Amino acid sequence: MDTVNLLQPDLYINRELSLLAFNQRVLEQAKNLDTPLLERLKFLCISSSNLDEFFEIRVSGLKQKLASGSVQAGPDNLTPQETLGRISEEAHALVEEQYRVLNEELIPALAEEKIRFVRRTHWSPEQARWVRNYFNHDLLPVLSPLGMDPAHPFPRTLNKSLNFIVSLEGKDAFGRSNGVAVVQAPRALPRLIHLPENYSRGPYDFVFLSSIIHAFVGELFPGMTVTGCYQFRVTRNSDLFVDEEEIDDLLLAMEGELLSRRYGDGVRLEVADNCTERMATYLLEQFGLGPDDLYQVNGPVNLNRLMAIPGLVDRPDLTYPPFTPARSLGTGEQSIFEAIQERDVLLHHPFESFLPVIDFLRQAARDPQVLAIKQTLYRTGPESAIVEGLVEAARAGKEVTVIIELRARFDEEANIRLATRLQEAGAHVVYGVVGYKTHAKMMLVTRREGRKLRHYSHLGTGNYHARTARLYTDYGLLTADKQIGDDVHRVFQLLTSLGRVKRMHKILHAPFTLHKELLKKVEREIAIAEQGKPARVAAKMNSLMEPQIIQALYKASMAGVKVDLIVRGICCLRPGIAGVSENIHVRSIIGRFLEHTRVFYFQNGGNDELYLSSADWMNRNFFQRVETCFPVEDKELKKRIMEESLDLYLSDNTQAWVLQRDGTYIQSKPAANQKARSAQNALLGRLSKPG
Repeated sequence: MDTVNLLQPDLYINRELSLLAFNQRVLEQAKNLDTPLLERLKFLCISSSNLDEFFEIRVSGLKQKLASGSVQAGPDNLTPQETLGRISEEAHALVEEQYRVLNEELIPALAEEKIRFVRRTHWSPEQARWVRNYFNHDLLPVLSPLGMDPAHPFPRTLNKSLNFIVSLEGKDAFGRSNGVAVVQAPRALPRLIHLPENYSRGPYDFVFLSSIIHAFVGELFPGMTVTGCYQFRVTRNSDLFVDEEEIDDLLLAMEGELLSRRYGDGVRLEVADNCTERMATYLLEQFGLGPDDLYQVNGPVNLNRLMAIPGLVDRPDLTYPPFTPARSLGTGEQSIFEAIQERDVLLHHPFESFLPVIDFLRQAARDPQVLAIKQTLYRTGPESAIVEGLVEAARAGKEVTVIIELRARFDEEANIRLATRLQEAGAHVVYGVVGYKTHAKMMLVTRREGRKLRHYSHLGTGNYHARTARLYTDYGLLTADKQIGDDVHRVFQLLTSLGRVKRMHKILHAPFTLHKELLKKVEREIAIAEQGKPARVAAKMNSLMEPQIIQALYKASMAGVKVDLIVRGICCLRPGIAGVSENIHVRSIIGRFLEHTRVFYFQNGGNDELYLSSADWMNRNFFQRVETCFPVEDKELKKRIMEESLDLYLSDNTQAWVLQRDGTYIQSKPAANQKARSAQNALLGRLSKPG
């Protein structure tokens, strides 16, 4: 073990390239003929949306490093410049494949189901008249074409907005002949327009807003000749910067920074594939971008706009069959508090309903014996029942304390509104600790029972968001365990007051104990293996990046510890390397639901330990966030989690992608004598019911 250099670059996969590989796996679902057609379209849109965020955050971060003069290589020995070069190559290939899937697979398949995108070259005379009427009455009054000249410099275009660069011949009313104009598509109008049935060949004919603008753009420039009109979209740096040493009020600082997100530095330019080289070069110059940042596409410059189609089309036969999550708690007359007193309650979303969590809060809000409610909120969604419960509790006179993470990426604006509403209801609102995101998912209810106070806790792996609880796999634990309740109370004290860290009974928490305790648990497995006894580490998470954890897992493999990892997204560890990681198996599951549970298992010589957590194994989760990692000690619940989140997923042979030592993934398929197994489908069958 000591002879191997665990820092050598070929033991690490580049994190940005690993994230691109994840997006490629998502795109593969859009090609999967076993997936319902409208769901395939959704996977294409998700792939596009993921790529947007990749450029907004990851690529922009690399460009900032270069701008600051940083050339330091990561653990994979790639500098930011080298990484950007690899990203450009692979991202261009990914985009090309996205549009090939759209044009050659999805559009023809949708057309067979009478869901059509009618190109302007194929409009019938009746359709053309209807579209012209739409242009005149709905579009023309809100369009503001902008001619380029010294008095009208190139306009500031919003991040990811739809725009058109127009080339012109002739002179305008003032004798100007600059020849270039920009038309910005109104944000208030839909990008897809549903043609009325009496103007269509079927019930679901759609026209792109971009097609309408293309068709009638000449009417925006009377007396001049349009020689070219090309869609374009610029993706901008969207990572917010707040100088934490200078701010006095985090909320005000975030409000000011949000405005700049719309106009951050450009990082990617998308244009229609018929855009001339002269116009493309002109646009690149306006945004300070180079040739590698240009993406010419055969179709709409924002594929994510197609996500509207499933909501506009009433074809349940082309979507996943509906299901009703199991209601495992709160259906009888017994109060939730009584049920939790009897034993811990485990909820596995989306297969089991999120309603017990909402009911837990509602009962707490209305129970005269409840004195205080404390909760963290990272993402909640609009019209949140959780927020309504907190407002109700505050208005009822409970001591309500809410830790709102204002810096939850892309939810900052919603969280600012949420903070204001809760404060107006009388809740104590805290924004966590400057410099550390509060990512822990926890709720604490303090209730008077006789002459004593009892803590009831809810701890989860996912957000308090009812909608994502139908789309993401997550665990929630409701418990009246005194030591866990005391630990949760102490974490809240850390977040709301001043003072040093108190010793925890059971919970591991970042940025204080989680990282070092996980390393100790891996080291314990190594020691057990070196005694010739069975040893195993199994973990399920979203991302694995932190170098010390990776090195510890390599050492464990070298000592004979069996390591099974289910990592949905980024994984920087290389499995299967002889003498280093041949005992490590890594797989990623891509299916109907986004895998979001974090489960950590340690065999511990037969005295096994199992934890659920809000944290992935990433630097930011260990050192820059407040996270919780909590044990499940009930034997039946531990057995259930092992079966549902480890055993089932490790035996999945239809939605699993197995990581190879070179960083590529191979899709798992049933052998000739095997039955097809899908973990998500098995859980749907076990825990929920159709309809």
